[in-house]
Amino acid sequence: MRVVFDTNIYISALIFPGSSAHRAIQLIINGHDRLLISKPVLDEVLTTLACKFSRDAEALSRTALWLTELAELVYPEKRVHVFNDDPDNRVLECAIAGKAKAIVTGDKAMLAIEISHGVRILSLAAYLSR
Repeated sequence: MRVVFDTNIYISALIFPGSSAHRAIQLIINGHDRLLISKPVLDEVLTTLACKFSRDAEALSRTALWLTELAELVYPEKRVHVFNDDPDNRVLECAIAGKAKAIVTGDKAMLAIEISHGVRILSLAAYLSR
């Protein structure tokens, strides 16, 4: 299945080894699903790591390289305005551009939508239990 992870999944996986989010990343590493990422999503991950978790330039560079090797980079061409939080729209744009079946998130506003533009929005628990 082609899938997009919201920023909160990446952050949780990177900050909390052994967490549910880390297990989701392991599914990708093991080839169970195909992870998609876009530059705006990658930029948000790196900005969050730098600003909220004080990661230095070297750590950010390693993370960027790892994520671009782990995921297929997609290039959204259309903007959407479904969510009030604009970065959430960038995640949906990534999913649409990459023809993803699902977005995995912990964001309550995104989860409330359930499906948009043919993309299912799943909680981390729902993703792991399928």
